[in-house]
Amino acid sequence: MILYPAIDLKDGQCVRLVRGEMSAATVFNDDPAAQARAFEAAGCAWLHLVDLNGAFAGEPVNGAAVEAILGAITIPAQLGGGIRDMATIEMWLAKGLRRAILGTVVVRSPELVREAAKTFPGRVAVGIDARDGMVAVEGWAETTDIAALDLARKFEDVGVAAIIYTDIDRDGAMQGPNVEATAALANAVSIPVIASGGVSSMENLRALKACGAPLNGVISGRALYDGRIDAAEAAKLLREHA
Repeated sequence: MILYPAIDLKDGQCVRLVRGEMSAATVFNDDPAAQARAFEAAGCAWLHLVDLNGAFAGEPVNGAAVEAILGAITIPAQLGGGIRDMATIEMWLAKGLRRAILGTVVVRSPELVREAAKTFPGRVAVGIDARDGMVAVEGWAETTDIAALDLARKFEDVGVAAIIYTDIDRDGAMQGPNVEATAALANAVSIPVIASGGVSSMENLRALKACGAPLNGVISGRALYDGRIDAAEAAKLLREHA
């Protein structure tokens, strides 16, 4: 399994939100590129980047910060937030991003996901963010009547590189991940699943590792910044065979 340290970008700074509320942002680093280098130095093999402003605006907003990060690291990174058309996907991949994450358009324009996955094999991921099992979009501001599992199954055969599954009610709340729902999704689809939301301790990582599902990896944010999880120790734990 892979540890994906999260760098969430708001107004050019590295922040963490609680349950997706922009008004509940805590700034952890005003130099995102330096934070990215620190995670790489700790032995992390990937980074998970989110353009929070972009998720609400529907277009890239923290582009300068993302480019600074991409220029500062040698490990691959994936990015979500404000990526809603082929031109934006192509732009970020050309700038060195390894994987573009599509979120809101997964619901609004599923045909774009299919086209992008076919055009850029292995470089397009789907972000499925759920509240009580139902998909939320537009920076989590709107909850749909679509079940997360039903949405995931729609993309089984289109070449999507991964599904990032986030339980919104757990995100940033330090209450532990929704292991059961994440494992159920990973066991129900053939697409690699990355767990996200609520990971706040090494014990949480062990629980996800032992959940009985073939998870690709785990995203963690706040716990890495406030010291509850040591990035080097966590990356090593997840790399080890169960």
